[in-house]
Amino acid sequence: MLLPRHRAMTLFRSLPLTLLLGSAAPALANLDSAQEEPDRVTPIINELETDESVEEVEQSTLRGEPVAPPEIGTLTTGPAERTAAELTTPGSQSPADLAANPVAQIPDESLAIVMEALPSPQPAAPLSLLGSEVLPGSSARLAWSPGIQIPGLSQPTPVLAVNGIHAGPTLCLTGAIHGDELNGIEIVRRTIYDLDPEELSGRVIGVPIVNLPGFQQGSRYLPDRRDLNRHFPGSPDGSLADRIAHSLFENVIRQCDMLVDIHTGSLKRTNLPQLRADMNNPDVATFTQGFDRMAVVHSSGSSGMLRSAAVAAGIVAVTLEAGESHRIQEHQIEAGVNSLTSLMEKQGMTSRMFVWGEPEPVYYDSDWIRAQHGGILFSEVDLGAHVSEGEVLGYVADPITNAQYPIRAHSNGRVIGMAVDQVVMAGFAAYHIGTEAEIPAE
Repeated sequence: MLLPRHRAMTLFRSLPLTLLLGSAAPALANLDSAQEEPDRVTPIINELETDESVEEVEQSTLRGEPVAPPEIGTLTTGPAERTAAELTTPGSQSPADLAANPVAQIPDESLAIVMEALPSPQPAAPLSLLGSEVLPGSSARLAWSPGIQIPGLSQPTPVLAVNGIHAGPTLCLTGAIHGDELNGIEIVRRTIYDLDPEELSGRVIGVPIVNLPGFQQGSRYLPDRRDLNRHFPGSPDGSLADRIAHSLFENVIRQCDMLVDIHTGSLKRTNLPQLRADMNNPDVATFTQGFDRMAVVHSSGSSGMLRSAAVAAGIVAVTLEAGESHRIQEHQIEAGVNSLTSLMEKQGMTSRMFVWGEPEPVYYDSDWIRAQHGGILFSEVDLGAHVSEGEVLGYVADPITNAQYPIRAHSNGRVIGMAVDQVVMAGFAAYHIGTEAEIPAE
């Protein structure tokens, strides 16, 4: 008999985004679901972007000694699955198998005793959210309205909630705080609809489209041209952005124990899959250890950002970067969904066959290399490339004079972010080079 595996998502991946914008029913509605060497660092290349400005990352400083890179897991599916007999037959397991599946080392006659000694999961309580109650073992589509629209034309924002059958932490997922960031919407949707409340410990609350007006207009900003991610935790009497931020924070975010705020990039830049996290905060640093195949870039964050406001309120929070704006990118979406799956496994919210793999790097030191001349940028390196000090990363060409100006790496490192080829002006941040943290000897 095969061990439990990640369930197929074919049905729900085919659902259009417009379903998320329909009338949000406050009544309950079922959401059908379709270490090996810890010091080795082998990042995986994917094209993802950042929400935070260049200056915010450059100004982040690390205090004290860096922590070790996170232990990262890989979800086992398909041919990698093994039968229960293979896992329990003496002599059929490698040392890596035994490390990944310690229960299989226990003799059959002792297994029942061990299982009886484990604490029994506690039953969940109803989830009170946005004026509705989500019972244990159920899911619902709720409605959040910040109260800033014309009442007769008001359109509530859908909020998806899954309350597990067992007690556990509350994980919140937010997407499209910037309305042109499409990948985060799809990451939240797939993650939520892949959950079975009968197998979940804790709650998952997802707001796929926070900035609904911006999403409908294909704009990063709110109708008043403000960046919503600079106004948290907000104010009930402030600007339009302040009021929306306050409503979301008080009505949804304060329900969270953990928050993953999902973004894509702006200004035509793309990044390696990564988390932005304040690694000076021990709880946040530990939290990053649950994300599979995600490099971590130390960023303290700035006042007004959702993750900064959440951490200040005692909620463990990170920013997850996932692709370019205005695009749906399947590879980046899959990376985001996988990392959230591993996070829930790490937090004890789900129990799926999961094999822990090699850690990803923590980039405490990073440097944006800027163009010194205006013109058209042509890159010579790919995202994720390892580069050496002095290596040519690309060049800027003057389309009139034919002058060409090389852009060189300032240090050894890896390209964790870069601008797509485009017209640039002098001072434009073109390449983001990360240097892996040096782990103190134990």
